Amino acid sequence: MAKAVKINHVALVVSNLEAACEFYEKELGLEPLPAFLFDYPTAFFKFNEEQQLHLTEWEDTYSFRGHMCVQVDDFNTVFSRMKELGVIDILPWGKVRQLPDGAMQMFVRDPSGNLVEISSAPGSEIDPKIFEDELFKAGIYVSGRNDFRGYKSADATLYHDRV
Repeated sequence: MAKAVKINHVALVVSNLEAACEFYEKELGLEPLPAFLFDYPTAFFKFNEEQQLHLTEWEDTYSFRGHMCVQVDDFNTVFSRMKELGVIDILPWGKVRQLPDGAMQMFVRDPSGNLVEISSAPGSEIDPKIFEDELFKAGIYVSGRNDFRGYKSADATLYHDRV
């Protein structure tokens, strides 16, 4: 049987292409790439040598909880900047947290309202001030639904090379 081997790109629908491009390029440091000659507004960005982000402008409905996760190389700087911009969203998945594997996690909204999880690698140096910030809460997110279906483990991680 054939199987999927990697994520090539994530496509997000945005309401203002220029504002979204500025956010992903200037705030998250993504490099613009040439896009195909589509007849609608679109922009491609490079995450690394194999993965891309595609932005496309449409009138659409945005997900409240659905998101993509972006690992950053300096969680402290990104946290400070996202807080300054006022784009940290604690409503869908709770406050900024440190996951059991040591990775930090926060959720932000891009200019179009797309939810983006920002994560650090486990073991990254984290400014102790973040743990004292009003936007931080210890422990994993608890929904209160008490529905424990799915594949779960006390040793779970966002990073396969840490298993």
